[in-house]
Amino acid sequence: MNLIKTGMLLAALTALFLTAGFLLGGVAGAMIALVIALGMNAYAFWNSDTLALRTHGARPVTRASAPELVNMVEELARNAELPMPAVYVIDTPQPNAFATGRSPDKAAVAATTGIMQMLTREELAGVMAHELAHIKNRDTLIMTVSATVAGAISMLAQFGMFFRGGRNNAMGIVGMLLAVFLAPMAAAMIQTMISRTREYSADRLGGEICRNPMWLASALSKISGGAGRVEMASAEKNPASAHLFIVNPLSGARFANLFST
Repeated sequence: MNLIKTGMLLAALTALFLTAGFLLGGVAGAMIALVIALGMNAYAFWNSDTLALRTHGARPVTRASAPELVNMVEELARNAELPMPAVYVIDTPQPNAFATGRSPDKAAVAATTGIMQMLTREELAGVMAHELAHIKNRDTLIMTVSATVAGAISMLAQFGMFFRGGRNNAMGIVGMLLAVFLAPMAAAMIQTMISRTREYSADRLGGEICRNPMWLASALSKISGGAGRVEMASAEKNPASAHLFIVNPLSGARFANLFST
């Protein structure tokens, strides 16, 4: 059921992108938007892990530099019957984590220094199991594609500010206003719903991977409040990637709590 819902939400996001293009430039605008969407999704497919990690300044760690974290991820990956992902650390006091990559063979997990300091070993294992569940379910690719399309809609909206309701604009000034103001808001809502849908599945599978669901539950109770109190500069500058994290990293985006698991 979650997969069907996710597919419907992705289709809605793509339709919204095409509609925004149509409102700004008619049929030609919709076709241009389609070409942009296909190109950006192709780019995201091949570069999703690099983009996400670079955006948040993640640095790779090894068994020599972070033995406890790497050994933990290796054990959990074995439980999940997954290849060992690359392991990264983000230097920020905000307690958070995310997974990325287009497939289990090209995956990476990242934890912030804040979450490593706040949680016990068992709680951190629950969080990393949750992230490995995203990899096993291939949620990382789904969420990256949704972030790319949502970002493209925002880009179209910004571009639409240059339109003045000319002949290429399907609905004149009304179409421009709808595309510029409502489309990005709708895209953010759909993107958040996609993220929450995938989070339910990751919560369940993560509990199975770490073999103690209460570890994850305890971790979430600690970090869900802590993340909102500590600003993460890279997330504030790149809000389209916020849904990759286990808890919302944006200090001002309270509406996302409506979809919290």
